[in-house]
Amino acid sequence: MRIGIDLGGTKTEVVALDAGGTELIRRRVPTPKDDYDAVIRTMRDLVLGAEAELEMRGTVGVAIPGTISPTTGLVKNANSTRLIGHPLDKDLAHALAREVRVANDANCFALSEATDGAAAGADIVFGIIAGTGVGGGVCVGGRVLIGAHAIAGEWGHNPLPRPTLEEVRDAPRCYCGRAGCIEAWCSGPALEAQYEAKTGRMLKATEIADDPGPDAAPLFDAWLDRFARAVASLVNVLDPDAVVIGGGLSKIARLYEELPARVEAYAFSPQGPTRIVQAIHGDSSGVRGAAWLWPEK
Repeated sequence: MRIGIDLGGTKTEVVALDAGGTELIRRRVPTPKDDYDAVIRTMRDLVLGAEAELEMRGTVGVAIPGTISPTTGLVKNANSTRLIGHPLDKDLAHALAREVRVANDANCFALSEATDGAAAGADIVFGIIAGTGVGGGVCVGGRVLIGAHAIAGEWGHNPLPRPTLEEVRDAPRCYCGRAGCIEAWCSGPALEAQYEAKTGRMLKATEIADDPGPDAAPLFDAWLDRFARAVASLVNVLDPDAVVIGGGLSKIARLYEELPARVEAYAFSPQGPTRIVQAIHGDSSGVRGAAWLWPEK
């Protein structure tokens, strides 16, 4: 049995999978605020509770909104700041008296979809979580690619490729401190801000995508072009067998209808469209991917 935990900013979820990936149990509780020790206890209790109910012991993997630094062994780059600077994997392993594997939630998303999701069987998979931010994860041969600095897949903080003069001039600031990041151009809030600046009205990103009106249509077409340029840069580096999109923006049908041809036009020489698909497991991909951090022995 494999147990996965998705440690989010507001909720913590646990799932137990059998050898074939069938879900045996799922539980969700609020994530403790501003108390790191309480976070560890919450995860411990979820695991032990699931094992007691199922009368089985399992391996444990955890998806976190950050990563474990290979240099220090401590959590870094986490938007849940209470985790930063702590050896979360070691602390939870001590609480559970067994080894625990921890990975970035976007990497777990990619692993889930590569294992038994929309990209099952694909060798190189890039997973995109497009919503409030623009995150990414890489899976090669059924295993997560972490990298020397544990930042593999962080494409959202690359600069927007092939910017126009207007895009250079109007480059939006990113929370990372730089201007013109892919995330600052292509996230859901970015598209909504572009629409508000143009019209003075608020509209959700998915509504902008579906609006054929004279304000929304050209704005979304420009957004889609930027997204295509960003994905093409991934194709040039990784040449993935599949790109899987999750997050709130994954519901936009035009991503799958129009992106492949646009990406092919911008990429170096793919001689065919890149396979771009919507995630099957949706919001469950993080917790399922955490469980799959333990492959078959």
